[in-house]
Amino acid sequence: MPAAPAHDRLKAIDCSRFDSGRASGKARSLEPGACSPKRSALPPFTIGIIQDAATPDIAENLRRSEQRVREAASRGAQVICLKELYAAPYFCKSQRSERFDLAEPIPGPSTEAMQRLARELAVVIVAPVFERQAAGVYRNSAAIVDADGSLLGVYRKMHIPDDPLFNEKYYFTPGDARVATPEPAARAAGGFKVWKTRYATIGVLICWDQWYPEAARITALLGADVLFYPTAIGWHPSEKDEWGAAQVDAWRTAQRAHAIANGVYVAAPNRVGHEDEPGTDGITFFGHSFVADPFGRYVAEAGEGEEILVAQCDPALVETVRRNWPFLRDRRVDAYGPILERYLDRP
Repeated sequence: MPAAPAHDRLKAIDCSRFDSGRASGKARSLEPGACSPKRSALPPFTIGIIQDAATPDIAENLRRSEQRVREAASRGAQVICLKELYAAPYFCKSQRSERFDLAEPIPGPSTEAMQRLARELAVVIVAPVFERQAAGVYRNSAAIVDADGSLLGVYRKMHIPDDPLFNEKYYFTPGDARVATPEPAARAAGGFKVWKTRYATIGVLICWDQWYPEAARITALLGADVLFYPTAIGWHPSEKDEWGAAQVDAWRTAQRAHAIANGVYVAAPNRVGHEDEPGTDGITFFGHSFVADPFGRYVAEAGEGEEILVAQCDPALVETVRRNWPFLRDRRVDAYGPILERYLDRP
């Protein structure tokens, strides 16, 4: 396979570097025009992801998030994704029942604010919130708002972690594998969804979902042009010196691999800043948000401060990559039944 060097922005693909016969062991060149955007009927679209911190002041978080969405839109972003649980601090650092009061219905104040903004700016917004679906049923969710302000639907996080300072199983009911009433604008399978928005077909997964190739694969097979992974991941300060760099690299590598294996764009907005928790060292959220293309190359990437990343995504590149690395074609769907087992320890 050709090398995939990192780039800080999307660049034109050099067709001469591809080898469309490699999957079959034959070396031959692409036919002329194989990289032409004419091969895809869909125009390029521009995404924005927002890497920022949160404070205990919910109203201030909403105000600052609105300001950042406006900035992303002013820079040309058409589909904008906020971080996981965007309107609040990361409250899962301990188990406190009063923190359920942070939850809200969908639609609710946080999503309605983004609906008004989407309508005004004519942008698509992914707004991840702490959802109160019913008494005793709380979800880690993302509302998908189309460019006319309409609420297209909700993705509910499927994989829920439980680790020191990440006590999510206490707060969140996982997403349902079977959806009783499918949303008209969505395609769904096994709890995973994609939405056809004004500008692109998008898939949304949340944080811990990003470690699971099954989630990325199913969402890509549903037709996503881009996978968004709103995130809240950080360091335990006592571990940073020994493990910090490796943790960031593993986090990015796993998601870039989803981009490559599925031939899609991946965009992961993380939060930043240190958040205290009584009796602990708290969490330092490490940022390093990024957008990767279907080669896994960085189209845009952030450091550890507050940043807004804007990047263009071209469906023609998805088409070209999937023609020349036909991983979806060569899947052995007849052989994958064992993946449904928790662990293969039977004789």
